[in-house]
Amino acid sequence: MVLPLVDEHKPKCYLCHEGFENIEKLREHQNSKHADFFKDNEQPSREPAEGDVTVF
Repeated sequence: MVLPLVDEHKPKCYLCHEGFENIEKLREHQNSKHADFFKDNEQPSREPAEGDVTVF
């Protein structure tokens, strides 16, 4: 699907492909409509494994 050039600057939900005026409205949409998806696919926080060496 090809979007017209007019809509390319608008953020789009990658789950339902609905376009929004700004990123804040997209965040509100994803938190309300797709909250179950984000809750189920939440990634655990990453921490260094035991024995990892930090190089400065």
